[in-house]
Amino acid sequence: MGCAPSIHVSQSGVIYCRDSDESNSSHQTTTISQGTTTLHGLFIKTDAADSIPSVLAYQSRQQPPPSAGPRRKERREPGASARARATRCCGVEAETQTSNASVKQGSATEVQIGPMRLTQDPIQVLLIFAKEDSQSDGFWWACDRAGYRCNIARTPESALECFLDKHQEIIVIDHRNSRYFDAEDICRSIRATKPSEHTMILAVVPRTSADEEETSVLPLLNAGFDRQFKENSSITACYNELVQIEHGEVRSQFKLRACNAVFTALDHCQEAIEITSEDHVIQYVNPAFERMMGYHKGELIGKELTELPKSDKNCADLIDNINTFIKKGKEWQGVYYARRKTGDSIQQHVKITPVIGQGGKIRHFVSLKRLHCTNENNKQLYKSHRDEKYTGDNSQSESHSFKCKNRRKDSIDVKSITSQSSDAAPSLPTRRYSSMARIHSMTIEAPITKVINIINAAQENSPITVAEALDRVLEILRTTELYSPQLGTKDEDPHTSDLVGGLMTDGLRRLSGNEYVFSKNVNLSHSHLSVPNTINDVPPCIAQLLDNEESWDFNIFELEAVTNKRPLVYLGLKIFARFGVSEFLNCSEATLRAWLQMIEANYHSSNSYHNSTHAADVLHATAFFLRKERVKGSLDHLDEVAALIAATIHDVDHPGRTNSFLCNAGSELAVLYNDTAVLESHHTALAFQLTIKDSKCNIFKNIDRNRYRTLRQAIIDMVLATEMTKHFEHVNKFVNSINKPMASEETSSHSEGSDCECTANIKNFPDNQTLIKRMMIKCADVANPCRPLELCIEWAGRISEEYFAQTDEEKRQGLPVVMPVFDRNTCSIPKSQISFIDYFITDMFDAWDAFAHLPVLMQHLANNYKHWKTLDELKCKSVRLPSENNN
Repeated sequence: MGCAPSIHVSQSGVIYCRDSDESNSSHQTTTISQGTTTLHGLFIKTDAADSIPSVLAYQSRQQPPPSAGPRRKERREPGASARARATRCCGVEAETQTSNASVKQGSATEVQIGPMRLTQDPIQVLLIFAKEDSQSDGFWWACDRAGYRCNIARTPESALECFLDKHQEIIVIDHRNSRYFDAEDICRSIRATKPSEHTMILAVVPRTSADEEETSVLPLLNAGFDRQFKENSSITACYNELVQIEHGEVRSQFKLRACNAVFTALDHCQEAIEITSEDHVIQYVNPAFERMMGYHKGELIGKELTELPKSDKNCADLIDNINTFIKKGKEWQGVYYARRKTGDSIQQHVKITPVIGQGGKIRHFVSLKRLHCTNENNKQLYKSHRDEKYTGDNSQSESHSFKCKNRRKDSIDVKSITSQSSDAAPSLPTRRYSSMARIHSMTIEAPITKVINIINAAQENSPITVAEALDRVLEILRTTELYSPQLGTKDEDPHTSDLVGGLMTDGLRRLSGNEYVFSKNVNLSHSHLSVPNTINDVPPCIAQLLDNEESWDFNIFELEAVTNKRPLVYLGLKIFARFGVSEFLNCSEATLRAWLQMIEANYHSSNSYHNSTHAADVLHATAFFLRKERVKGSLDHLDEVAALIAATIHDVDHPGRTNSFLCNAGSELAVLYNDTAVLESHHTALAFQLTIKDSKCNIFKNIDRNRYRTLRQAIIDMVLATEMTKHFEHVNKFVNSINKPMASEETSSHSEGSDCECTANIKNFPDNQTLIKRMMIKCADVANPCRPLELCIEWAGRISEEYFAQTDEEKRQGLPVVMPVFDRNTCSIPKSQISFIDYFITDMFDAWDAFAHLPVLMQHLANNYKHWKTLDELKCKSVRLPSENNN
């Protein structure tokens, strides 16, 4: 005999059966009335069944003992057989009996809605049956099996009372017989209450015979029911119905209830927020929006934006430009004049974000609006708040604003340059301006960017002395490290989230018992490798390939094959000779050859991606960029040598695992470098250690101390720039300090010599040269999506395989999985490439193209992106279609 749950009778006659662990007694009695009856394993002694309380509430249910008597033939579930014994009992006690079966407890469930993580309590079910029968038993035991908390009501009054007390998620109403109560009336009375908004009501209807016509469900729906259930006392049938309802309607309603918290946040937000449909019909405005614009939400909701009065202070084509931008799914932000209800025009900073919904289409536009900080706006805001009887606190909070567009001096809007271009293939100059146009519409924004834009705007109407002083301020701001970005959620896609989390964080930084031992097999020997004595001593097959190394379409994998996975030495000798590296360093070609051999030996050929072929590929891209006219004119010979050396060593001794993995695994390197830029710090430190350790390969031994220190600092800075946690900082600073000033000068100059003048100005500022070198090696490091399609596909397969191997090892070692989507059994490589291009590549190469002029790369990028998009649309998860793989 197990412990019995206690029975508590409320004043309204509701019986609550509580779990036995709430009482120390294994047997409890509660006086009800004279007589006896039995309810689902509760033997209640009473004069007649009609004196049973109208609601039975149970929070757990135990199987009755097997000795409860014979079972009904038509079903296996126990529960009604003890009625025969009820008449033999006498007295005034209510007695509970249980078996030794364990009590099933409902557990909370975690539910995700967008970025919110919610906890759903166990489901509560209310059964409304006038009489106990096999159908009510079926639902009872189904609730027990599912772990739901179940209540039974016998009358309409007690049903409504129980629902208002418990707010059950599911209600099952007996609609088979109208002799005891009207099921539709009960449903309507429940629907008339506020809590029923998120409740699912199920009607149990009689089973129809084969020759009967199916009845319409419309009367049930009109009465407030959500579904109907054909009479079926099978526990499994009842269980299946309830579980489907939980995972469908109940969970959806639970998510909808959570939206109340979001709307509460929106209502109390100090920013004016407006939500419209894809057709620009206003669906929601918050109180801050009402205060700013002077409207009541009832006057706005349901109206199209075109119906509202417009300010005549905006540019004629501004609305068209905004619509063109946001319809592509990109976020737009800038300054816009709006007309208040009073007729006043106010200047706002507006950020419009498209929201992707069903079918991958834009379903909403969310607009965040802040007053642009001007004296005129402050006066209008004060006046409107005085007229509408608002306090000064509201005025102060809404006058806070920011500005994103670069309004340098003549307010050059580079986007207008490309608006006139046709859909046909653009000319080469147009490609360059197209990239510059996208620079001004990038979604990257840091606090310092806002400061610079505000100062630029202030320069427009300032006296010359003030404007010059502000120019000096801008110079100071652009030479300090104030460019850390503030990133919002750009894409809810898990591939993007995992890439960002895996590449831009240093792991969870938690202690782990599974320490990752970093390879210490540093290869100092270089004599055993067969390499040419001079650049002219290269085998013909390799020399023939290297004849094409100046082309962007150079196939590095062919060089990898013919050099037996040692492409770095051969390509390095050719490129270093072309750029005069030996002459600059005052070292012999033999020393340079030994150094290249030693560096390549310390790349891991077992890595599918981060091996010496990748290093050779980055070296090739760097050399290609160094030959571009504007890059070449902006850098000195020392910068070129530093860039080539940095590209060569930038991933030496890479273990094929990310920084996040090393930090989570508690590796020696992560401890050594304090979980900060672990690999990048290791690459540079090891390269210099190996170089100066052996005189035979010390390429720095003949240069003076000052030149060495300058060269070393430049190399370290470039390698550290490849660390992805500062990706947006570097891109942001390059755009603000190089692209935008250069665009303004080019547009205002219109002279043939303007390009030379721009590069000359860059050379005068070492900080600008540093930005160019950082941007150059960053683009070279991740240039795979800009390579010809076949090379791009090969690189995509290699990096995916390396990430797959990392995920496998994380699972084996019990480490946090940094990028869960890179599971070799489920990963979609096209999706991962699309996310990588969207999040990291497009903006960066737009900025680099605007400076270096790279039409071939941008065309490859467009073609490759189209390839991945096509595969994704065809639901293909590999790098090629199956038919292509077979060929």
